Amino acid sequence: MQHLDDSTRTELEAAAFRRLLSHLDEHKDVQNIDLMILADFCRNCLSKWLVAAAEERGETLDYEVAREYVYGMPYSEWKSLYQPKATPEQLAAFEARQAEKAEKQDGQSDGQS
Repeated sequence: MQHLDDSTRTELEAAAFRRLLSHLDEHKDVQNIDLMILADFCRNCLSKWLVAAAEERGETLDYEVAREYVYGMPYSEWKSLYQPKATPEQLAAFEARQAEKAEKQDGQSDGQS
């Protein structure tokens, strides 16, 4: 993508992001905890990244507004319609993932001393 001008690259990136949101919307059965276990991000992360991107550009974007954009509806509504309580297996897998990340970070910080 190096050969593209900044404007075209930004348009393509924005289109890909909108497609990601559409894909997630089409697959509401994929729970945030599953995304966190497998990919270490979720819909809430996308919302936070939007807020951070706005702040980097001197803009204000409310987190709840960003979440509504990502979820396609207020988060509380999405949660009540599509988010069941995490299973014990999901919680255990999430905790194992977090422990694995912490181990890697500890190993990296030990190697940097």
